[in-house]
Amino acid sequence: MKDPAVGVQFDVETTRHSGMFGNYGGAYVPEVLAGKLTTLAATFREAIADPAFRRELKYYLRDFVGRPSPLYLAERLSAEIGARIYLKREDLNHTGAHKINNTVGQALLAKRLGAKTLIAETGAGQHGVATATVAALFGMKCIVFMGSEDVRRQAPNVERMKLLGAELVTTDAGTATLKDAVDAALGYYIQHPDVFYCLGSAVGPHPYPSIVREFQSVIGAEARTQILEAEGRLPDILLACVGGGSNAIGLFSAFLGDPAVEMFGAEGGGTDVAGRRTAATLTCGKPTVFQGTYSYCLVDEQGQPVDAYSVSAGLDYPGIGPEHAYLKDTGRVQYAPVMDDQAIAAFRLLSRSEGIIPAIESAHAVALASQVLRGTGKLAIINLSGRGDKDIGRF
Repeated sequence: MKDPAVGVQFDVETTRHSGMFGNYGGAYVPEVLAGKLTTLAATFREAIADPAFRRELKYYLRDFVGRPSPLYLAERLSAEIGARIYLKREDLNHTGAHKINNTVGQALLAKRLGAKTLIAETGAGQHGVATATVAALFGMKCIVFMGSEDVRRQAPNVERMKLLGAELVTTDAGTATLKDAVDAALGYYIQHPDVFYCLGSAVGPHPYPSIVREFQSVIGAEARTQILEAEGRLPDILLACVGGGSNAIGLFSAFLGDPAVEMFGAEGGGTDVAGRRTAATLTCGKPTVFQGTYSYCLVDEQGQPVDAYSVSAGLDYPGIGPEHAYLKDTGRVQYAPVMDDQAIAAFRLLSRSEGIIPAIESAHAVALASQVLRGTGKLAIINLSGRGDKDIGRF
């Protein structure tokens, strides 16, 4: 299979259903899944153009998830860093993270397709919890795939999934983390094409990056309205953590057409970026085909995908969504690694300065904000993608 060349031309509004972001994206899948994904893409296009689907989605986001999530002025954090910082409080959503926005939308697509079983992969456990939650809501069976190392690291979320009625399937393959959970879920999907794969991030084969982007775009749409109401202008800077990239693209999506708004993505730097004990895909990776799409990936000298590492189970992934690959190459978004110790320090800083315990994933964005914003006085929004109950006691 010949890798496509890296492209540079991209218009979000005209290409969001094409499966390509520049020359990134596509669907590199076995024939058994090709038809399934084609049907999913058509169903997705029809659904989001259907006012009845939009009304139903809005109802569940409002009355079940609890949207809109607040945009909170973090005054003590702002004073500590020397900037004016707002937090987009996705941690206050039902289930405690942004993941529920996407699973509600995908579950409604699954209903539209007549599916009875949802399957999902999870690393930090938040997507697994969110998928189990909507499966319970809509009376569906749920199977969640998770690496055994992440099962150990994220025990509270494992118990939540089981309480919600999900069947947990663990894998010891590779590093037994998120990449391996995705492999296991894709393998099951190939063998059981009648199930609905509720993919958790803006990664994988078309149409998943566009589906996840669409259902997470509510974050950015709300944040744009809220910051204009609060400050009378757009922010100078946006920051979000980036693993596969769903919470980040959800926030960034509403501001991509505003060149004055700078955007920063915090990757999981791990403990040694140069030595590749890292999950900094956009910093260290190269474009290749990985898990059904063409994007950046951490690879070895032969161009084969390698294992990632981060203290954060949600960022511990060697790939990245294809839209982020395009945004990196065009320079629209700047991506930087945040080391484990920096993220842990930010985890403690936000907890003690604001009384808000963030997910360790979100703490990466707080740490990058401390570097980018210090002493600038600039107006910024940090996407607080999830809460840190699952991480308490780990550091």
